[in-house]
Amino acid sequence: MSFSEFTENDYEVIAQEYEKLRLSAEKRCANAAEMEVVRRAYEFANAAHRNVRRRSGEPYMIHPIAVARIVVDDIGLGYKSISAALLHDVVEDTDYTVEDIREHFGNKIASLVDGLTKIKTVLDNEQKTHGTDISQQSLQAENFKRILLTLNDDVRVVLIKLADRLHNCRTIEHMPEHKRDKILSETMFIFIPLAHRLGLYSIKSELENIWLRYKEPEAYEEIKARIDKNTQEKGAEMAEFVLPIEAALEKARFKFEIKKRVKTPYSVWHKMQEKKISFEEVYDLYAIRIIFDADQQSAETERDQCYHIFSIITGIYRYMPERLRDWVKHPKSNGYEALHCTLLSPSGIWVEVQIRTRRMDDIAEKGIAAHWIYKQHGYLGEGDYEMDNWLERIKDILVNPDVNALELLDIIHNDLTSTDIYVFTPMGEQRTIQKDATCLDFAYLIHTEVGNKAIAAKVNQRLVTLSHIIKTGDKVEIITAEDAKPQPEWLKFLTTRRARTIVTDYFKTERKQTVDFGRKTLENALTGLGFEINERNLQRLEVSYGVASREELYYGIGIGSLSLEHVQEALKRNSGSRLSWLRKMLRLENRAEEKEGTETIIIGSNDPGATRFSIASCCNPIPGDPVIGFKAPDGMITVHKKACPVAESIAATHGDWVVVPKWLEQAEETSFPVRITLKGLDRVGMLNEISHYVSRVMGVNMRKLFLQAESGLFEGYIDMSVSSRGILEQMIKELSSIEGIENVTRSDL
Repeated sequence: MSFSEFTENDYEVIAQEYEKLRLSAEKRCANAAEMEVVRRAYEFANAAHRNVRRRSGEPYMIHPIAVARIVVDDIGLGYKSISAALLHDVVEDTDYTVEDIREHFGNKIASLVDGLTKIKTVLDNEQKTHGTDISQQSLQAENFKRILLTLNDDVRVVLIKLADRLHNCRTIEHMPEHKRDKILSETMFIFIPLAHRLGLYSIKSELENIWLRYKEPEAYEEIKARIDKNTQEKGAEMAEFVLPIEAALEKARFKFEIKKRVKTPYSVWHKMQEKKISFEEVYDLYAIRIIFDADQQSAETERDQCYHIFSIITGIYRYMPERLRDWVKHPKSNGYEALHCTLLSPSGIWVEVQIRTRRMDDIAEKGIAAHWIYKQHGYLGEGDYEMDNWLERIKDILVNPDVNALELLDIIHNDLTSTDIYVFTPMGEQRTIQKDATCLDFAYLIHTEVGNKAIAAKVNQRLVTLSHIIKTGDKVEIITAEDAKPQPEWLKFLTTRRARTIVTDYFKTERKQTVDFGRKTLENALTGLGFEINERNLQRLEVSYGVASREELYYGIGIGSLSLEHVQEALKRNSGSRLSWLRKMLRLENRAEEKEGTETIIIGSNDPGATRFSIASCCNPIPGDPVIGFKAPDGMITVHKKACPVAESIAATHGDWVVVPKWLEQAEETSFPVRITLKGLDRVGMLNEISHYVSRVMGVNMRKLFLQAESGLFEGYIDMSVSSRGILEQMIKELSSIEGIENVTRSDL
């Protein structure tokens, strides 16, 4: 921020932006009294931020107005939230206090502003409190818990913060690169999953696209250009595809509208990365959304009416049964309800069709805010119960007194990004549990004592072990015995936090004996492997296992949650570029506060005086990749790809470690490991042609080549060393032109 006298033009711009907000707010406010509160909040904030400018040079007041517009237009919140959005930076950036806000606007708006101020404070300061001061760490944990508890007490705080984050990301080009990286990583790690869980799909999609535009700019531009070109070429075909559907629904007397959409660049990129496929293999690029007014007088339920439309459109076009998604019968945990199917157009394009009632569409677009509105009017769909259940589960996580702030952030992130499945009790009652959960996790979901006494299970009438992983639609019965009790080895396969916490707490009463047992077990293992039992080796094991203390190491081994299988590997490998090294950094002394102008680090030089660096083995960046760096106290820079999930989690919580690495122009003899995967039609001489091109034509050293063929198709990978991304991309392009090769992509080693 900077200070300079506003000009007449500045005041005019502010007034114009407020006028846009006023028009939107009037549609949402119930009466003139509510609109008057919004007007007073605007005038109060405008006076508080007078002569203050953002990095872009525009008046600062433009930001809170923009946040308030997102709050009302994209989320659908009311006058108190609009007012809080206008006031959200006043306490943080001016001399006004929360008490001043309370005096002028009442308790609720003051409470919202207070919550927003605390979120900003924690996100700004979380990096500065990860030292060895336990009391400080505990205080930070409590602050973080109190903020996240607003998901239950008043989720509007989080919704307004999402609006604030969206506008900051929209204007992120004005940020220096190191701050941009920190903000975008934090956004991907926390706010995008949160927007998804709260049902705010438009906000989620926009944040994802901004993230991709700055983290992988070349991929973003290429995919966007291909989407635009494809849309222009296929636009007429899509219009023809919709015509018979419209005619059939009108004949059936449905009141409806049809919206067309194309996948976003991020969703295409993510699918290409996740499935290891090319752009051409993304079949659901196009979608149409059928939004209809449910007939409340009909004998058919909303669900039945969705199925009726499904039967009509699948009578016109062939559909792909394996891609049918019924989120009407089994809504997502964020309340999302819709029926998805994929139809084949006459021209051979696969088109996803989403069928929703008007209520379902409101909840899909505005998430939890729409959920509240329908709930207040006495209407609850299946999805509304799922949203309430999720909020209750979040509260269970937050009330645990033993979790520090950084652990809490990991837990919340994992919960936000987990995928739920639906299973049934023997009586046919549906229960929701996270994907990859075991029968024992399900037992603890039913009741603590059912879990503690469990000895086996039946899944779909078949006897299985407690470690059996359950799937959507399974009918699960838990077999118990009165003399059964929890076993330490259960922690090796339990996946849900609730179950793991119950079992861990059970063994806390025997902690001292367990710690002694774990110490002796580890010492015997080290002796057997020929390692000395010394401080250096024990510290390296602490780092490798990511534990906070020696006692935690022994305890984990004693109860079986930490396996000894990897001790030898852990003591031999260089952990400098791995996540374990970063966990160790959490316990180092506090770093100095982040400076405004973080230095640019040149990496890639082998000169004795050059900056020491290591390439992160989790993502293996090569020259030309967009990269982010983390600086250790000894000066070592660990370099990750900007889009690396490990780097995302680190930058999200420890922005003061971030540096801006720049690749040095590499000499030909400097090379980096990389892998490419290949798929295609097998033919005689294919292997020779591939290896000849890579080694002879490109002069690249192949470290490993693996190809296998079956039924006329082949797939495999090549591990090689290249000096730059440019050479790699040229190789991928040339290999793709070889007859029979259908797909060549860069993949993880």
